[in-house]
Amino acid sequence: MSPELEGQIAAQVRQALAEDVGSGDLTAQLIHPNTQASATVITREPGVLCGSAWFDEVFRQLDAHVSVHWQVHDADVLAANQTLCTVAGPARSLLTGERTALNFLQLLSGTATQTRRHVDALAGTQCRILDTRKTLPGLRLAQKYAVRCGGATNHRIGLYDAILIKENHIAAAGSITAAVAAGRALEPRVLLEIEVENLTQLHEAIAAHVDRIMLDNFSLADLRAAVGVLRQQPDSGITLEASGNVSLERLEEIAATGVDFISVGGLTKHVMALDLSMRFVVVHGGQSTSSR
Repeated sequence: MSPELEGQIAAQVRQALAEDVGSGDLTAQLIHPNTQASATVITREPGVLCGSAWFDEVFRQLDAHVSVHWQVHDADVLAANQTLCTVAGPARSLLTGERTALNFLQLLSGTATQTRRHVDALAGTQCRILDTRKTLPGLRLAQKYAVRCGGATNHRIGLYDAILIKENHIAAAGSITAAVAAGRALEPRVLLEIEVENLTQLHEAIAAHVDRIMLDNFSLADLRAAVGVLRQQPDSGITLEASGNVSLERLEEIAATGVDFISVGGLTKHVMALDLSMRFVVVHGGQSTSSR
């Protein structure tokens, strides 16, 4: 986890608690303040864990008397019905923090799990899965971290750490050659990638000496042709990224064309949370309940 992301976790949790707790948890106040409780968090389905730091931070901000003990770590593969952690402390605090803590954990674990499915589909190939900037607003670095926990590779983080020249940039600049020249002059140290829509543009991009070429919505035949063109120039150092119309079912056939990367916006855009549950047990003064 990067220092930049570590610095964001407290603020993200603070904002999430503010929108959920507001001026106070009215329902939790029905519980006697001295009531102690414990809880276990389990996953109802297989997956990959991600988000333990956010979970911990929720209870750290709510109550220093809450303890969390993990049995697994981020990036671990999970089995259905596996216990992830135990939480103990004042019942009010556990009840107040439960939903916010689980929201972070299920969201980021869902992203990591979806990513692992894509990575596993390419096992045995040299092709790598990339994410995109199609992330939930405010959670860019968190979801990028979840992608890494799932075993894939991050594309650029934002608009500031790489140059990606797309169709509208080319139109505004006048040509691929002009756009690439402007990019090299602006910032020669960062990755410079260009999106092309046909083989004619591919040849111009290669001649412009870019670092990576994104093959946008290419057919399988055109992907193979693009790989063949680039292999005729083995010293170019250029890599190829397939993008557009990518699904889990098509990954293997896309990778078989010989491209270096496949970018998948759905890793972070089409979020399916991992199904988690916190099972709550009152230690003093109540009966066992299961909380959802």
